[in-house]
Amino acid sequence: MNIRQIPRISLRDFDTRRYQIGKELIEAAENVGFFILVDQQRPNKQEIEEMFALSTKYFALPDQIKARYPFIREQNSGWEKNAQIRPSTGVADPKESLQLQYFRRNKYWPNDSSDIPQFHETCLKFMESSQDLSMKILSFFAVALGFPPSFFSEAHDLSLEDCLSTMRLLRYHDVTGKVSEMPEWRAGAHTDFDVLTLLFQETGGDGLEVCPGREAHTSFALGDEWTAVPARTGEITVNIGDMLMAWSDDRFKSLYHRVKAPGPNGNLKARNSIAYFNQPRPHVRIEGPTGKYGALTASQYISNAMERYYRPTKGPEAL
Repeated sequence: MNIRQIPRISLRDFDTRRYQIGKELIEAAENVGFFILVDQQRPNKQEIEEMFALSTKYFALPDQIKARYPFIREQNSGWEKNAQIRPSTGVADPKESLQLQYFRRNKYWPNDSSDIPQFHETCLKFMESSQDLSMKILSFFAVALGFPPSFFSEAHDLSLEDCLSTMRLLRYHDVTGKVSEMPEWRAGAHTDFDVLTLLFQETGGDGLEVCPGREAHTSFALGDEWTAVPARTGEITVNIGDMLMAWSDDRFKSLYHRVKAPGPNGNLKARNSIAYFNQPRPHVRIEGPTGKYGALTASQYISNAMERYYRPTKGPEAL
C-alpha cells in the first residue's frame, strides 16, 4: 500500500474564496483525479446522516419488496443484489444497491411507506443539494476548458426532465463470520463512467482505495500502487469520471478505484455509501476542446458503459 495525500479542499466562505477554491479544484483534477470536500454548506453533515438513516431503512426491507423495482440496465435505474460483475474480477460485487434518477421519481421509485417514511421528499432534497454542489465544482472546470461557466449546468439541467444524473444507495453485506468466504474486494477495480461523482461515506466504513497513473481516457494503468481514502461522515469524496476525462481531452484524470474487503480484525458489519453520479442529458455531445476523441452523445456513452460494467446474470441469485 502506497501512502499519498488525497487533497482536502475546504469550501468555507465559498463566495469570498472562489479564486483559491477554483485553483485547488483544478489542480486536484489535473494531478490526482480524487479530492475530499469539507466545510460545504450543503449537503451538510446532518442531511447526510439523515440520508444514510433512510438508506439503512430501505435496505432492511424484504428482498421481495425491493424487487418490485428491479434494476433495468437500459435505464440505469432500480434495485439489484449480487448482480454487478466487474470486468476486473469476473465475479459479482457482494452488495446491493438502488439507483434513482430524478426524472423517474414518479415512475420508477419505491413508494413512501411506514418503513421508509418521506422517502421521496428526503431523496429529492438530497439529490438537489448534491446537484447544486456538483454544478459549482463543474463551473470551474468549464472555464478551465474554455467553455462558458454555465456549460455543464446546462448539460445537466434537472428541470428539463431528461437529465441522466443518478443517485445510488449502496450497502455492502455484513460479513461477520464469513471472512473466509469473502472475495478479496467488496467492489472490484473500476472507473466511473460519468462526468463527476460525489461519494458520501460513513465513519468506520473504510475500504475505498484509489490507483493513480491513468494518463489517457482509453488506457487502464492498473498496478499495485493503491492509496486508502478514509471514510468520514460529513465529508464528500469527489472523483473525475471517464466522461469528463474524455470531455477534457485527458486533462482531468479519471482513476481506477476499488473497495477492499475487511480483514478478520476489520469492521465486518455492513458498509453503507451513497454516490451521486453527474450524467448529462441524453443528446448532449461529449467532445473535448481539441476533438481528441470522436464525439458521442451522452446516451451513447452511457449505453456503451453499461454494456461494459453490467453483465447479465442468470437465475434467482441475481436477486
